Amino acid sequence: MNVLRPLTSSPRELSPSYDPWDPITSLRKHGRHVLTSVEFTVTNLCNMRCEHCAVGDSLTSKEGDMLPLKNMLDRLEEVEHLETISITGGEPMFRAGTVDNIIVPLLKYAKERGIRSQINSNLTMPYSRYEKLLPYLDVMHISFNYVNGDDFHEVGFANSGHAVAKDAAYRLYNTMIENSRQLSEDGMLISAETMINYRTHTKLPEIHKLILDMGAKRHEVHPMYNSSFASALPVLSLNEMRTAIHSLLDQRDPEVWMLFGTLPFFACSFLEEDQKLLSRMRAEKNVTLRNDPDGRNRVNVNMFTGDVFVTDFADIAAFGNIDNQKLDDIFIDWQTKHPLNQKVNCYCDAAGCCGPNLLVADMYYPEVDFKTRKAINL
Repeated sequence: MNVLRPLTSSPRELSPSYDPWDPITSLRKHGRHVLTSVEFTVTNLCNMRCEHCAVGDSLTSKEGDMLPLKNMLDRLEEVEHLETISITGGEPMFRAGTVDNIIVPLLKYAKERGIRSQINSNLTMPYSRYEKLLPYLDVMHISFNYVNGDDFHEVGFANSGHAVAKDAAYRLYNTMIENSRQLSEDGMLISAETMINYRTHTKLPEIHKLILDMGAKRHEVHPMYNSSFASALPVLSLNEMRTAIHSLLDQRDPEVWMLFGTLPFFACSFLEEDQKLLSRMRAEKNVTLRNDPDGRNRVNVNMFTGDVFVTDFADIAAFGNIDNQKLDDIFIDWQTKHPLNQKVNCYCDAAGCCGPNLLVADMYYPEVDFKTRKAINL
């Protein structure tokens, strides 16, 4: 296999001014959405059962055989504009064999090709597994929605189906914090994501402080949407969400990169409170709003079946398979033919907005045709 070499010897540093996962970048560059990011589901195993887990329904206690890694690498070679890869699960680091035989080779490939990489992990595995990623990984993405070990115990094992001892949960909580601090000290970028949901919306400033104490260099904030385990949880009102964001912005550390993603607020809104919030976020130091990559510039590949999804949530049926299709071809079919994509496929260059994703549209704006709206205040 001929590995494509990077165009430059030193890739541009990730920062509030450069986020290659945001589809707005490639859209402006190519004049249309193209596939620049591929995400891999490398396991359906996890040691936790978080109440908000977006893939909880697909988690298992036993796992089948994975497709040969070469199949995936060959398909990646065909992606013309590839800029980033992401690795998710389950808990990708759950098995040492997955780390050694799948994750490290994928990250080495990314490094050699000059593309950025990210892993989604709960950081509760032995440090030695994470240490192997230090030479290659760009972003360690973790979920952090707690103010103490009790929160972690209650949230992290809500769907276990059996009692989990509090002291066992506390050990994992402490491991997560120590791993985060150590990895950050060793040079890894820790990006901690907090969901805005019924548990966290009044606690965001406190969570933010804990995330900084853990050594994270970026705090991501995303609303929780009703997918998988989270489908039965209470839904925040838009007003509650606005209030939570304002409170966080009031008390955050302005020197730390804060990345908001998949927010249900748009520059084409007629509501004054939406315009006020968006104007503030645009003016805030080190605050960025990321457009949702799923279906815009990213697809998810299941490494066991080869099925290709628009998102790792898997609420939308697979629309291709790497066994007999190139990823670029699958993506073009999604962009040009799939009826669900046509529903929300809008773009406003002036606002830097790629419109709502399907979860946002269905939850908060089921009757709105975003393709007929335009930005109001910029």
